[in-house]
Amino acid sequence: MTSVANDRGTEMLLKRKRGFFSQLGSQWQLVLMSVPMLLYVFLFNYAPLIGWVNAFRDISNQGGTAMPYLNGEPAAWSSPWYTNFQNLFGLNPDPAKNSLVSFMATIRNTLAMSLINLVFGTVSAVVLAVLLNEVRTRSFKRTVQTVTYLPHFLSMVIVVGIAQIIFSNDGVITHLVQSLGLAEAGKDIAWLGEKSYFWWIVGVVNVWKEVGWGTIIYISAMTGIDPNLYEAAAIDGAGRFQRILHITLPGIKSTFVILLIMNIGHLLDTGFEIQYLLGSGLIDEVRYTIDLYVFQYGTQNLEIGLGTAAGIFKSIVAIILLTGANFISRRLGEDSLI
Repeated sequence: MTSVANDRGTEMLLKRKRGFFSQLGSQWQLVLMSVPMLLYVFLFNYAPLIGWVNAFRDISNQGGTAMPYLNGEPAAWSSPWYTNFQNLFGLNPDPAKNSLVSFMATIRNTLAMSLINLVFGTVSAVVLAVLLNEVRTRSFKRTVQTVTYLPHFLSMVIVVGIAQIIFSNDGVITHLVQSLGLAEAGKDIAWLGEKSYFWWIVGVVNVWKEVGWGTIIYISAMTGIDPNLYEAAAIDGAGRFQRILHITLPGIKSTFVILLIMNIGHLLDTGFEIQYLLGSGLIDEVRYTIDLYVFQYGTQNLEIGLGTAAGIFKSIVAIILLTGANFISRRLGEDSLI
């Protein structure tokens, strides 16, 4: 009896394999078209993982070169594999590898700016999408969409340049605050030189740049909602706000969950360009992110092992966050990414 069941299971497995390969052969044109993208993903996402080995070696800039040295002698694996991770978290700090900001501070900064970007970006995209969905004038709706999503295609260098002008000491924001009586007239405000302002400025700039792009996704999801639901609700006496609350928002729930899971997976990818370009040495304590930390050690200080260890930590945490968010979503009966 058991052997018969095993034979049937083996036969079904072989049929599935044959079906998969036959389907793959019948769609060889699509497979051929996907080869360049697969090569791109492999070369730029998986091949660089070979460099992770540097996190378990002592590679430092001793003797004026970037060659692997340990105590002045060429050595690849002589030091304990966890040395870089000890230095990273301050468990056994090496005085020769001091950073402007501790790695724990960069984790705090990264999480703070990521959460601000996540909350502000998600809420603003959903609100703008709902408002545009209620607009009946097509020309106005398309104009607003175009104006809001154009910044997405601008280089971050251009965006930061605009932000520096707006948030300069005597810029538009300073004059606006003074005209509202919220600050002393005629006195400049160092928006970009104050630690307490920087995280929020980064959040505002990111929202301005990406809100239009997120809005397009939610508006696309709203087009899939059955119009008969709105008509039935209107007949039953539901107002516009009630239709939004009970039809529109539940209709985009699956899209919201998928995007939320993806954003949680990128929670430590708060950015590099805006913090590097917009900040200054006065606010290093709050502007340094994990990416900036890796850049400092891997490129400027040539402490490749320490920079690689920081990158590994970031990747592992991202995998854990993505898997955890996906698991929670499935347990709650919502759509999942994996």
